Order: sequence, then C-alpha cells, then structure tokens
Amino acid sequence: MKIIEANRLNKVSEYYFSKKLREINEINQSGIKVINLGIGSPDLEPPKVVINELKAWSNQNNVHGYQRYNGIPELRLAIKQWCKKVYDIDLNADNEILPLMGSKEGIHHITQAFVNKGDKVLVPILGYPTYRSVSNLAQAMVVEYSIRSDGSFDLCELSSLLSGNTKVLWLNYPHMPTGTPANKKAITELIALAHENGCIVINDNPYSTLLTDDYFSIFQIDGAKENCLELNSLSKSHNMSGWRIGWVSGKTELIESILKVKSNMDSGMFLPIQKAAISALNVSTDWIKQLNFTYSERRKVVWKILDKLDCSYSKDKVGLFVWASIPDKYDSAEIWINEILYKAKVFITPGFIFGSSGNKFIRVSLCNTTEALREALNRINNLK
Repeated sequence: MKIIEANRLNKVSEYYFSKKLREINEINQSGIKVINLGIGSPDLEPPKVVINELKAWSNQNNVHGYQRYNGIPELRLAIKQWCKKVYDIDLNADNEILPLMGSKEGIHHITQAFVNKGDKVLVPILGYPTYRSVSNLAQAMVVEYSIRSDGSFDLCELSSLLSGNTKVLWLNYPHMPTGTPANKKAITELIALAHENGCIVINDNPYSTLLTDDYFSIFQIDGAKENCLELNSLSKSHNMSGWRIGWVSGKTELIESILKVKSNMDSGMFLPIQKAAISALNVSTDWIKQLNFTYSERRKVVWKILDKLDCSYSKDKVGLFVWASIPDKYDSAEIWINEILYKAKVFITPGFIFGSSGNKFIRVSLCNTTEALREALNRINNLK
C-alpha cells in the first residue's frame, strides 16, 4: 500500500541546507573536514549570565510543567523594556507581545492566522525561503516582488501587485541576504500603500543589532501598528539559535489571532529558558558592542576571501553575512560553489536559494572563528 502525501506538499521541498549538510557530512567522513561558511548559526556562546540562569532555574523544583501559551509576564516585560532601550518604541507587555519558540515558528503562526487558501502573499525575491514555503503550505497564491541587488524594493512594482485579496506582505530589514539597512522613508510609503489595500506588513527583524549602530524597528514609523507586525529573535543577537526564543509584536487584535494558532500548536516554553531569556535581554550594550567587534574582525577576513575569489561586494552592509556577486565568467553560482566545496573543502551558500535573481551571487556567513576563516582563505589560495 502506497501512502500519498498531502497536496499541500506539492510546492514544498526539503530545505536546501538540510540536504546540503548531509552532503557535507559525507565529504567530512572521506577525509578533510569542510569549513562551512554557509549557515548563519552563531558559533559564539550567549552571555555567561544567561547560561548560569538556565542552570540555576533548571535545578529548582516545580519548573518542569506546562507554561503559559503567551509566556510569563516577566519575559514579556523584559521584551518591552529591551525594545524601548534598543529601538525607543513603546509596546504593551500585556497584549502587544507574544513570545515564540523562535521567529520561524511565528512565520507559520502568522500565516495560519491570516491567510486563507487562494489569498495573495507577497514574498521578497531575494528573501528567506521560509516565507514562500509556509505560504505554499497554506495553499496561498505566492507572488514575488523584486529586491534589487542593492537590497532595495520598487514601490511602483509593489503598488501594482497589491490588491484586495493581498493578505500579507513579508518584509525583512535589515535585509537578508544583502545586508541592506532599512530605508525608513520607503518603508513608510509601503506601509501606507499596504494599509489602503487591507494588507498586513510583517517585518522579520533578527539582524537589527548586528554590525550597525542604527537599530531599526518597523514600529519607529508612525501608524505602523495599524497594519504591521514584527518578528524578533535572540538567535542571532544573543547567540541563542538553538534555544528557540523569539517574539512577535503588534496591536492586540493581531496578537490575539496569532495566539489562537499558537495555543493549539505548543504547550508553552520551558520556564528556565524563559528566565534565561530575561537575563539575555538585560545584558549591557557593552556586550553587544563586543560581539559586533568580533564580527567586524571576522568580516575583514571574509572580504579577503571574496577578493581572492574575484567577487564584488559592498562594505556598507550590516548583519551576519556578506553578499557578493560572482565573476562574470561564471553563469551560475551553484556549479562554482560545488567546485569550491569539492576542491577546497569550503562551503559557501549560493544566492539562488534566496530567489532566481540571486543566481550570480553568493552569501558568506560570519559564524566561524577568525582562525577557521583564515584556513578557508588558505585553502582557496591553494585552489588558485
């Protein structure tokens, strides 16, 4: 008897990195270990106080049961205070913040809360592949909008794409993969345009404190709460990707709708993790500055790697990656990065996974030690 999978999976494939990591593991078993410059999983530890807090709370009695679906009040208050300190925005801790088990969970919950079969969802190309895959799982009509190679979008194009059945527009600034900072003027105009068409704008915002001093939140824009949501995460900003801690913020009515989905999908976050997250949100800005210094030193080596590969890139970008165009002599990054992988044992992410306009681009992660990056540079030098 053959079991046939659901039709909703027809437009969904296994995540690129899931498949590529298996391939890298096979190469590792055959000899020299691959240096992975692909995935943005921070290799550095969270602040020590966070780990100590997790240990302390895990050793207490009566902390191992189910928790509130909307997080403990102390965590929501800590998120509110962090957003005020970092972004200078005001959120109501009682009803405008919903803690999540990572912001990736939030992409699913938001889609389930607001998107019906056949509704139009606008996704950026270039952009995070999960926006598309989750929309496809909801059997939405996925419509691409262009992100230029410099990370900007075209308001005229978006005006032509927005219509009465457009429910959601995914936004991501600071932008991944290009590293482009937010253009507040353009985003302000976009929000107004979406509001006229009854569309929710969601800014996916995990990179807002990385390699920048200009911390952006969509709620810095007047009136944004009327039709906007924002996702945040401790994964990148505090080196806690495996902890699965994030949140979505927005006006009460929207948060309540998302909670209807979330409360049917999990049974609350482990209490010691919530307590540790509070301590993470309370670390000093000096810790963030030191983290950014480390990434800035690593980025200098990445620039050398890209120079050796004859790639073009901008030094005026932010976030956890460096986005670069490949030499003109190559038609596609995919074949080229496989050549580098098998000959130099260095893996670099091809830009096509973020959309077709990324075919001639690559993305290099800063989530490796300076020593590992230098070794990657040496291997690529030998490749030449």
